[in-house]
Amino acid sequence: MDWALTREIGTKALLAGAGALLLYWTISAVKLVLSARGINPLIKQFFNQVASGQVDGAYLLTTKNYRSHVNRSQFIRFLASLQLNRYRNLKSGRPRIEDGQIVLTIKLKSEANDELPLDFIFVKVDEQWRVDRIIKLAAA
Repeated sequence: MDWALTREIGTKALLAGAGALLLYWTISAVKLVLSARGINPLIKQFFNQVASGQVDGAYLLTTKNYRSHVNRSQFIRFLASLQLNRYRNLKSGRPRIEDGQIVLTIKLKSEANDELPLDFIFVKVDEQWRVDRIIKLAAA
């Protein structure tokens, strides 16, 4: 009798724990999706401006913090080092929240199936998302 009661309580506790974990995960996922709204249009705008030669426009999509560490000529050299004209397809990963910032891994793919992974770190400035850092990752 005691063993059956213990097993029933254990099963209920396990189900309650799984339910709580599922609820936490759902709330976190909804919070992430709601907070990351506006990032995809910003990425599209950034790459469209770079592709059309409007590097100054892309540079202005970054934060003042970024621009204080990376001047315009360094930004242009960084973009040139990426050889973005080789890539035709952009695939974004899932956004992650780290230290109040949104980190999004973007993978650019060329016709020869070469991949260029970049981490974009976004922060909100005056209710608008801005690029705070761009990190070139090692190709997988």
